Amino acid sequence: TFLHRGEPQVKVLKLNNLKSLRQHGGQDRALLSFDLEADLRPAFHWNLKQLFVFVLAEYETKANPLNQVIIWDRIIKSPEEALIKERNEFVKYALIDQGQELRNKTIRLRLVWDHMPLTGRLYVGDANMTSFTLPAKYKV
Repeated sequence: TFLHRGEPQVKVLKLNNLKSLRQHGGQDRALLSFDLEADLRPAFHWNLKQLFVFVLAEYETKANPLNQVIIWDRIIKSPEEALIKERNEFVKYALIDQGQELRNKTIRLRLVWDHMPLTGRLYVGDANMTSFTLPAKYKV
């Protein structure tokens, strides 16, 4: 079986602004914006229906060694839509911890693209970009 992998380029994925970090319903919740610049056009080929693209925030806690939270997503159906340039893009989904362990945590942002072919095997590409540390105290 032949898999076209292409070489998508992620130039920028970084925190722009932390709007708030607070307790909400017994859980820590962070609201933020980020900058994203990526060229996913090389992923497109004759057998690709669309890409499901998302920004994943990853961090570690005592309760869970790996936490992964999708904070933004987009469906890309054509190469014309695959050139992404977002500045100060607000998250679609808040970064929420199951407990109260977000404060003073290092958050890694990763861009992931899920290839959805017309027929055949599904596969995923990704790029690790940057990390940042949330404040030790709540920010409202």
